[in-house]
Amino acid sequence: MAPSKASSWDPIVALQSLHYLTLALVVPPLLSVFAEPGSLEYEGGAFNVGMLMDWREMAGRPTFRRLHGEERWSSFTGAWSGGRKVAEGPRYMGPDGRGDWMRGWVLAACWVLASTADVYYLYHLVRRPRLILDFTLTLLFNHLVLTTYYSAVIPTSLFFWAVMLGSSALTLLFAEQICVRREMTEGLVVATNNPDPGDVEMGALRRD
Repeated sequence: MAPSKASSWDPIVALQSLHYLTLALVVPPLLSVFAEPGSLEYEGGAFNVGMLMDWREMAGRPTFRRLHGEERWSSFTGAWSGGRKVAEGPRYMGPDGRGDWMRGWVLAACWVLASTADVYYLYHLVRRPRLILDFTLTLLFNHLVLTTYYSAVIPTSLFFWAVMLGSSALTLLFAEQICVRREMTEGLVVATNNPDPGDVEMGALRRD
């Protein structure tokens, strides 16, 4: 049954929560295995919420701040943990100012996996094919608002936008397809169980 307006729960909240829960389950272990350890620790570790909410992590851009008033390339002071320096600023920065590129690919793959799981969530929570587009776009829009608020900067990475739009298209395509297929199957079952009234009347005439 599709969610009704009178229900006490909001399907988009449930969908958004399940999406982030899926990311929270797959991102930390994959980052721990594939990402560069020093750079990952410098950015807060695999369990840092920024790995889910900060678009710059996926884009491979640095998220730490430089000291105010210092020259651009000499303003790194390093990262400290437990009284010891764990990383130098320039050590994990490429010539174009980017961080660990592998971390960005891992986060992109995790986002695609979560979008694939969204197909299952939409199938059971939304159900109606005509609502799939609305919920998919709302999920994307909400994340764009949250990541912009978290990072305090509007996403400007083409790679980030490509992952967002591509994964949303994937979710929309497959979720709509399986929901339409289910509606067609249920319609055939209902039509089989409800015979045509004309056939019933003809049967009654024959008995008379």
